[in-house]
Amino acid sequence: MESSQPQILILIPAYNAAKYLSELVKRIRQAVPGTEILIINDGSSDKTAQLLPALGTAYLENLPNQGKGFTLKRGADYALRKGYRHIVTIDADLQHLPEEIPRLLEKTERSDIVIGTRKITLRVMPFARWLTNNLTSIIISVFSGQRVRDSQSGFRLVATKILAQTKVQSIKYDYESEILFQAGALGARIGEATISTVYEGSHSYINPLKDTGRFIRQIWRRILL
Repeated sequence: MESSQPQILILIPAYNAAKYLSELVKRIRQAVPGTEILIINDGSSDKTAQLLPALGTAYLENLPNQGKGFTLKRGADYALRKGYRHIVTIDADLQHLPEEIPRLLEKTERSDIVIGTRKITLRVMPFARWLTNNLTSIIISVFSGQRVRDSQSGFRLVATKILAQTKVQSIKYDYESEILFQAGALGARIGEATISTVYEGSHSYINPLKDTGRFIRQIWRRILL
């Protein structure tokens, strides 16, 4: 007998993503037909809000802009309330390929968290991202007790049973790091799936100074626990 519990929620945190959303939603539906989609508009100043009703997905809005971590946490709360078993997060700017979502789904029986892992090399990744990602991935690997090669990837699958056990305080870009810290402490199985590395046309809203400082605070929290 099949469970009546909904299985997968695709969460799209969207900030000024109007020019990408129609194509992204179309490609997600082609890649994983029938899977439900939630878009959270994080106080965009473009036409994202006007576009949402026409996309035929569930959607929420943050007013004003609250940050990626707040948006992801709101999506996680939504998934828990609705009873989904897994949540897949994917960036709105087509930096993550929807066609690769099935690569994450294939790992659900062996992993509680599946990170879409890119090639972390200077040939395909800007230097600042390469350096930050390598340093944070090493540190998160140490504290989580498992090898994590791409800790900054926002393309990931998380079992909601793990989300229900975590108490994440971060509401900015360090939210994704704190999830890994806490999941590792809980003994969650962290796996990975190889994904493409795409940067052309995308824009990063990460503030290197502020977000590095937030990550350092995460480390001190782990040390002082």
